[in-house]
Amino acid sequence: MLAKNNGIVLSKIKYKDYDLIVKCYTQNRGVVSYILRGILKSKKRQSKVVYFQPLSQIQIEENYRPNSELHSIKEVKSNYIYKSLHSNIYKSAIVLFLAEVLSSVFKEEDKNEDLYHFIETALQYLDNEENFANFHLLFLLKLTRYVGFQPTNLGQNQSYFNLQSGVFETTETSIYSVSGKNLTILKDLLGINFDALKTIKINASQRQDFLNMLLHYFELHLDGFKKPKSLQVLNDVFH
Repeated sequence: MLAKNNGIVLSKIKYKDYDLIVKCYTQNRGVVSYILRGILKSKKRQSKVVYFQPLSQIQIEENYRPNSELHSIKEVKSNYIYKSLHSNIYKSAIVLFLAEVLSSVFKEEDKNEDLYHFIETALQYLDNEENFANFHLLFLLKLTRYVGFQPTNLGQNQSYFNLQSGVFETTETSIYSVSGKNLTILKDLLGINFDALKTIKINASQRQDFLNMLLHYFELHLDGFKKPKSLQVLNDVFH
């Protein structure tokens, strides 16, 4: 069945000699994997690989077959052309990291247009923003709303956040209770939009500690989630 769809590229892997398998989060179907047969066979066909860089936003005409694990793409074009996301070394490190996180989080995610538009607009914001060192922290925190474990019961007088329960608490109840600077950053980030990030002052060490805490939070709430391999690259770039 031929249909038009918008997608955000999560990953691509080489298959056999000349094929690619591309995993996308799409507007109309959620997670879909496509096989691009022969795309690596000639220079003319290889020119289309540029559309499938991490987190690229594309428009596709797909041949979708219900009950099939792999689908095909008849036509592809850019839905939004990034100005800096793949050329700025710092932004590209964030992109690789977030693409790996999203690919791990979205195993069989169904259609969710609100989630799609969140990712779409957040990436466009990053593409145009010059102050972005903390972007990935807020992105991950906002993502928790869509995948079911957003922190709850925020209170300025509560001295701990429990990573396991996802709830703010007045006392330390377990080994998963977080306090100190990570708690302060968490409270500062909750409820703000991306355009307010420039008001949040976090140094490189604090950023790394808070990110590790966030990833631990994801590990506790998502079966099979593991720290991305690209985390080290991200940390190296921002140190």
